[in-house]
Amino acid sequence: MIYVFCRAVVRGLFAVLYRFESVGVHNIPAEGGVLICANHTSLRDPISVGIHVKRQVKFMAKAELFKIPVFGWLIHQLGAFPVKRGGVSKDSIKTSLKILRQGEIMGIFPEGTRNSDAEAAKRGAASFALRSGAAVVPAAIIGDYKLFRKTKIIYGAPIDLSSFEDNKSPEALNEVTALIMKKINEMRRTGKPTEK
Repeated sequence: MIYVFCRAVVRGLFAVLYRFESVGVHNIPAEGGVLICANHTSLRDPISVGIHVKRQVKFMAKAELFKIPVFGWLIHQLGAFPVKRGGVSKDSIKTSLKILRQGEIMGIFPEGTRNSDAEAAKRGAASFALRSGAAVVPAAIIGDYKLFRKTKIIYGAPIDLSSFEDNKSPEALNEVTALIMKKINEMRRTGKPTEK
C-alpha cells in the first residue's frame, strides 16, 4: 500500500514538474521475472523507471541510505535493497537473482553511473539476465528533468536472448551488454520503442 500510494503521488508531481510521459509500457510482461535496463543520467531515474509500471520495480541502493532514519525504512518499503560502496556484493547479487527468479521486476542501469557513455556499460545487467532467465526490457529516458519541460521514458520490446541461453562466457556477456545498450541508444535517438 505504501508503494502504491507513493507511486501515485510522485506520478502526479512528475506530470506537473517535468510533463513526464511513458511510452511502450505495454512492452513490459504482465508476469514473470523482468529486468528493465535503462540509461542513467539523474538521481530521479529510478523513480522514472517505475512510476507508470503496474508491477513494483525493485532497485539496488547504496547501503548508506538505509542508515538514514525514516528514509531508510521508506526506501526499503518501496522495494530498494542495499549494495555496498565500491561494487556489487555477493549478497546483493543473490538478492537480485532471487527477485528475478521469483518472477518480480528489477530495474538496473547497465552504465553503472550517471553518464551517457555506452562504452562504459558494465556487464552486470547481462549477467543477471542470463543467469535468471528473466525477460530483458530496454528503456530510454529522454530529457533532463528541467522544470515544465518534457521528460519521458520509452520501454522497448523484450530483447531476444535465446541464442545466449546456454552461454555465460565473458564474450557472451559483452555481446549481450552491447545489444542492450544498442536498443537503449536506438530509442534515445528515434524516440520510439524498439520492436522484437
